[in-house]
Order: sequence, then structure tokens, then C-alpha cells
Amino acid sequence: MDQNFQTSFIPKKPMVEERVRAPRPVGFLFIVSLLILFTVLIASGGLYFYKKSVEGNISQMEKDLALAQNRFEPAKITQLQTLDKRLKASSEILDNHIAISPVFKTLQDVTMKTVRYTEFSYDLSDDKNTKVLVKMKGQAVGYKSIALQSDLFTKKKELIDPVFSNLNLDNNGNVVFDLEFSVDPLLVDYKEVQKKEGSVSLLEND
Repeated sequence: MDQNFQTSFIPKKPMVEERVRAPRPVGFLFIVSLLILFTVLIASGGLYFYKKSVEGNISQMEKDLALAQNRFEPAKITQLQTLDKRLKASSEILDNHIAISPVFKTLQDVTMKTVRYTEFSYDLSDDKNTKVLVKMKGQAVGYKSIALQSDLFTKKKELIDPVFSNLNLDNNGNVVFDLEFSVDPLLVDYKEVQKKEGSVSLLEND
């Protein structure tokens, strides 16, 4: 009796079980890190190109400046700077310059014929309000002349605080005296004197 054996080489079930792996989700921190990395790279590149651009501009400006200096002649510029310093120094000298001649003119206008002066000196004061302090000696025909002369000095606003002192009689009977007073700064200011003289010259020409 024949026995029929049916054999099959196709397995009904897989001999090795295959496993399907699910994709791992990308972490949030990883994405943020990538964004930061790209941002840093882009910023670094931008700064590099910006630096190169600035360096190029500075180099070009230095060349333009050198060309401009050569066009304006450095020797001429130095000469003009020296001239400017001299002008400033001259201006400072004029600002502090004292013209004493107006004091003599004022004394001539205010002095009586019975009074004469024998000595005259002046000191420059540190006080800006009274630049000149005048000291004088003189003679007068009697004490009455001294009193009248003192009144005339008092009425002259350009002469500040006139004081007659050390009154004595000399061998001829004249009264000798010392006189001291301050001067209005505007009276001896050189620039003011020049302005007045210029105005007088214009009036005379008219």
C-alpha cells in the first residue's frame, strides 16, 4: 500500500519575526540648537563682511584725506595757523592794553590855573573794576585852591575817589599836596580810546 506524503517547503509563518521600528520624534531642543547654530553662523559671516567693508571705507577715506591735504598745501596751512596764533596774541594784548593819554587830557580839562602838578605816577591794579591807580604831587596857591580843585575832581566821574593829603606850606607860601585817585577802566581802555578818536576824526572830516 502506497503512502502519499505531501510535503510543503513554503512555511506558513515566517521563521524570523520582523519588527517595524517607528521613527523617533525630533526633540524640540535639537531644533532650537540648530536654529541658534545657523543664526550664529549667519551673524558671524555678516560681521566679517561688515568689518571688511568698514576697513575698506577707512582706507579709502585716509587716501582721500591725504589727497585733500596735498591739494591745500600743508606748508600754506602751517603758515596760516601761525598767523592765526599771532592774531590771537595781538588781540589779547589789545584787550589788556592801557592808554594813559586820556588821563592827561582829563587832568588838563579839570585842573585850575592856580594848581600845578610836580610828579605823576600810576600803578596797574589787580582789581578789574579799577585798572589804574594814579598818584601825584602838586602845588596850589592857597588852601582855597585845594578845596575848589577837590570839588572839580569830585564832579568828574572818570576820576574815582580823589583824595588830597599831606597838605603843607613850602618856602614860597604855596600849599604842597599829595593826590591819589583811581581811573574809570573805560577811560584808559585802548579799544574804547580808538573808537572815540575814530568818531572824532569822522566828525572833523564832515
